[in-house]
Amino acid sequence: MADKIVPCLWFDGDAETATAFYVSLLPNSRITAVNRSPVDTPSGPAGSVLTVQFVLAGREYLALNGGPNFRFTEAVSFMVMTEDQAETDRLWDALTADGGRENACGWLKDRWGLSWQITPRRLVELTTDPDPARAKAAMQAMMEMIKIDVAALERAVADL
Repeated sequence: MADKIVPCLWFDGDAETATAFYVSLLPNSRITAVNRSPVDTPSGPAGSVLTVQFVLAGREYLALNGGPNFRFTEAVSFMVMTEDQAETDRLWDALTADGGRENACGWLKDRWGLSWQITPRRLVELTTDPDPARAKAAMQAMMEMIKIDVAALERAVADL
């Protein structure tokens, strides 16, 4: 691992499955190592997958099969800046499949409970527009959404 700071994600035995799924979603992503435990640990016997090193959209991460003691919370989330509605829809559908859950304002939890913000770049552009009326209209529209709908945001600011 080359990065100085590498976030570690704690899983209950699903680190290899989760990382394989995550790296399938975004370009410049790959699993770089699957490390097996040389001894029995509370999370598994010797020889079981202990950690998975992976790159997600060019950033290094570590997934740890740490056992059932800790769960993800919304206090940490992955924000993915999408280029258009098609990419937003593709990621949203993949991450909410198989037990994932939608939340509000572009947030969701995947089937492992990891929180994601699927954020079209256009949302950021509109909510930070130098015209306060346009920024307000875009923000108000976003506050009513589950998955972000770029066309609805554009309609919200169209007549201002």
